[in-house]
Amino acid sequence: MSDPQQGEHAFEAPVVPAVPVPPGAQDDGEKAPQEAVAEPAKLLRIASMVRELLEETRQASMDEAGRKRLASIYARSLGELGDAISDDLREELEQLAPPMEGVPSESELRIAQAQLVGWLEGLFHGIQAAMFAQQAAARAQFEELRRRGLMAQNPQPGDQQPPQRGGQYL
Repeated sequence: MSDPQQGEHAFEAPVVPAVPVPPGAQDDGEKAPQEAVAEPAKLLRIASMVRELLEETRQASMDEAGRKRLASIYARSLGELGDAISDDLREELEQLAPPMEGVPSESELRIAQAQLVGWLEGLFHGIQAAMFAQQAAARAQFEELRRRGLMAQNPQPGDQQPPQRGGQYL
């Protein structure tokens, strides 16, 4: 869903991990999943659109043309989401939201959209949890460095060693 009026992005969006994997958690030689979001702004825009579509479909009755159009938008949204996330998350999304065939009923559309909104909210909560964990780890690391720096500047009375005396020639 590229908007020609926006032009090229002036910066590359950061990769945001969805779930941190603690060091040493993969002792059996398996590669840890690399769940990540390459384009968080795009993900947020699509999520907002899907949520708004879900609200609209709850309030209005749709004819066959409307259901076809909404199914098309839904399929395109899934494709765009797949481009903004890692392979691991893309596989999870494909399992959760298989493509719709034919003209779906209103209830099928609502359920599919609600499922997608729920998955996106879970992804956002995972991102928030990962960011919180990273922030807490960075804060703990900073405090440890600060504590060590203070200890080096102000040694404790019991930690002092006797001053070194010069050798016999000094």
